[in-house]
Amino acid sequence: MNREEKLRETILQASLNEILDLTEELHPVDLLEVLQEYEEDQKALLEKFPDEYIAMVIDEAELDEKFILLSLFPSKQKQEIISEMSSDELADMLGNIDEDTQSRILEGMEEEHREEIEELLSFSPETAGGIMATEFVSVKETMTIDETLKFLRDIAPNAETPYYIYVLDDQDVLKGIVPIRAILTSLPDVLLKDVMLENVATIPASMDQEDVSNIFQKYGYMAMPVVDEEQVMLGIITVDDIMEVLSDEHTEDMYRLAGLDEEEEIDGSVLDSIRSRLPWLLVNLVTAILASATVSLFDATISKVVALAVFMPLVTGMGGNAGTQTLTLIIRGIALGEIDYENKKEILRKEFLVGVLHGAALGLIVAILGGLWEGNAVFGLVIGVAMFLNMVIAALSGFFIPLLLKKMGIDPALASAVFVTTMTDVLGFFFFLGFATLMLTYLL
Repeated sequence: MNREEKLRETILQASLNEILDLTEELHPVDLLEVLQEYEEDQKALLEKFPDEYIAMVIDEAELDEKFILLSLFPSKQKQEIISEMSSDELADMLGNIDEDTQSRILEGMEEEHREEIEELLSFSPETAGGIMATEFVSVKETMTIDETLKFLRDIAPNAETPYYIYVLDDQDVLKGIVPIRAILTSLPDVLLKDVMLENVATIPASMDQEDVSNIFQKYGYMAMPVVDEEQVMLGIITVDDIMEVLSDEHTEDMYRLAGLDEEEEIDGSVLDSIRSRLPWLLVNLVTAILASATVSLFDATISKVVALAVFMPLVTGMGGNAGTQTLTLIIRGIALGEIDYENKKEILRKEFLVGVLHGAALGLIVAILGGLWEGNAVFGLVIGVAMFLNMVIAALSGFFIPLLLKKMGIDPALASAVFVTTMTDVLGFFFFLGFATLMLTYLL
């Protein structure tokens, strides 16, 4: 009996008191794994637990699973579970269902809670506003340490994280934060405004989630406040939200570099896979035709020196590999915010030098091999020069293409690989066959 099966049997046979004890020990993710393993028992397993714990399980579920699990319960209990869910996870779930169902759920919520969720839904899902939670601990600067401690005993358990206490004025404008240590070590009658830190790093609600993740990685924050243009505090983003963003962004970039739709699932249908992959395969077909057309310009040369056809894939293949190396480095730099106006020239200089040195080393090797293969030093010179030039082009295109696409507002991970490969294929064939045509007299 495996772990999931044993846990399933324990839950189904447990009494109410045993279930309550189990919620103290069992992480919601562990129960979620059981639910995924035994789909036919999902309702029987979940209904053994209190609504608060069910909400935690749904919070941990994948986006497509959330509403499926919630739908197992009758309308009244459904609303109770919703009231216990994290605001950011609830907004994500509602944004993933049809408008009629979304409206019915919102209508059944308390007015204050509904307004919070509607505000979250108004933000783009990939912005700071779209991933923030509205459960945070806020106090007024005129409160004393003693008043704050009493307040925290009541409110902190329902907050997204109690590690940071945010000080707001009467208009909810963020004034500062109070470290927990200051609360624990200050005298009871000290005012918060006297111990708060005023220089608080904030995140605009409109900031892209990828830029938000870069800030978290740079400074190592556990949580950050999200504000509007007037510095009114709207919510917080925690490090666990950022871990999810990083995972999603990594998956998206990896899929796009391969010409796949990031929504494609490994166990999806054949039709979904075709819709995801065929468009980019057609784009690749067009670029391949362009490369073939370049080769066709030199049919006469190839017919006279057949060995050229043997070495053509070597030049273009190595150029494509080198271009992908530079491209991957630049796309990562863009994603992490490591490339800016000040260091672009230095990075270009480095990549150009790498391309030149790679081209010189590989060009010399293939020149020697080609010369020995054909017993003709000129043939070796032709392929060596073509290799050198294509390696330089690979480095330059791997640098410029993603930056140009980024400037045009196009995701570099989505289209860069196609253009870089096209550049190295077309120019690789052109350099090799063009130079061979010029030196044809010495190759015969």
